[in-house]
Amino acid sequence: MRRPRWSRLIAHPARAGVFAFALAIVAGALLLTLPLAAQDGTATNPLTTVFTSTSAVCVTGLAVVDTGTYWSGFGQSVILGLIQVGGFGIMTFASLLGLLVSGRLKLRMQLTAQAETKTLGIGDVRRVLLGVAATTLAVELAFGVVLALRFRFGYGRTVGEAAFSGFFHAVSAFNNAGFGLHADNLVGYTDDPWVTLPVAAAVILGGIGFPVLLELLRGSRRTRGAAARRWSLHTRLTVATTAVLLVAGTALTLGLEWSNPGTIGPFSWPHKLLSGFFYSAMSRTAGFNAIDVAALEPATLLGTCILMFIGGGSAGTAGGIKVTTFAVLAAAILAEARGDTAVDVMGRRIAPSALRQALTVALVGVGCVIGATLVLLTVSEDETFEAVLFEAVSAFATVGLSTGITPDLPDPALVVLIGLMFIGRLGPITLASALALRERARRYQLPEERPIIG
Repeated sequence: MRRPRWSRLIAHPARAGVFAFALAIVAGALLLTLPLAAQDGTATNPLTTVFTSTSAVCVTGLAVVDTGTYWSGFGQSVILGLIQVGGFGIMTFASLLGLLVSGRLKLRMQLTAQAETKTLGIGDVRRVLLGVAATTLAVELAFGVVLALRFRFGYGRTVGEAAFSGFFHAVSAFNNAGFGLHADNLVGYTDDPWVTLPVAAAVILGGIGFPVLLELLRGSRRTRGAAARRWSLHTRLTVATTAVLLVAGTALTLGLEWSNPGTIGPFSWPHKLLSGFFYSAMSRTAGFNAIDVAALEPATLLGTCILMFIGGGSAGTAGGIKVTTFAVLAAAILAEARGDTAVDVMGRRIAPSALRQALTVALVGVGCVIGATLVLLTVSEDETFEAVLFEAVSAFATVGLSTGITPDLPDPALVVLIGLMFIGRLGPITLASALALRERARRYQLPEERPIIG
């Protein structure tokens, strides 16, 4: 019996992921359109609901209306649910439900979950799904309790308000979404380490990727030295590159903004260090801000664009081209400069297929950002180049930081940002998966010739 055409279209794991995310966005937009989702009890503009739903499902954090004042408790709960499902992964979430309900997974569902979680083998899917679910709930619960207690006893909020705000920000942070319930996001807590540090820690843990997080948790049960020696190359690359980028981002922010009266200039030096570290962590993947992004120096905005474009770890809640892609390309450049015939990293040789995938993902990302920036500049004539470029990179990398121009952009620009967020959340992942799944051996080789490079 011939399968329906739509069934054949989503048979590929990458295509199934695209359709699943699209359906989640549509469902979220329909829920947010309901009058009870808004504070004033009226139906919201469809473009606003689609933009908000896309930003939540793609765990970006860009918003055209204030989350805390525009949406009702129901609307905020819908956004929270979309963040959780989007960050966890639509196909991962669906696979986990199937596993919990029936106790088994069909082969096609195992393949889609394997592609999304970057599981190495079919036999690992069940273990990885349960590990991801347990880790997600444990981390969100732990940081939610810390933030709720701080809001309750540090700021005198009611138990209900403190609990909802604490867990909302914990889920948003671990899923690298950046949605906040305050009009100024976290600017009001910029000097409070009991708020900013837990949020930053949740963002970093969620941003390094589930494979790395699970491997680190398993390794913590062994002696520290033995665990480090058993780490995979992917984990070592992710941890090392993440640490370097956090330090570099902090140093960049402090160096360029130390005397800026609009950002960290008036702060004491401990406050400056805290703000610099927090902004560096958020620049990589999450849209929380504790300083005025619009007041940043142009050089800081450019540096932030680079950090946002790189993003976080693979198979997690972070966006960007991913730190391993950046590390592999950097290693390839270094090898070429040295004249090495192979790319070696941390005692391992990088496969040529991985180099091709890294180069493809990076160049496609650059093309998406440049193309979107050109369109945004055309339809948003009143905005500056650096603000438009910053917005485009933030949308593609699903970061959510903004110079404040999002609510003022015309409808065509919002549509472009919606497309960027969708591509950024799925594009590089889908492209890398598709390349890996389509890899095939050739039975012949064409004659070799070297064009002039450089």
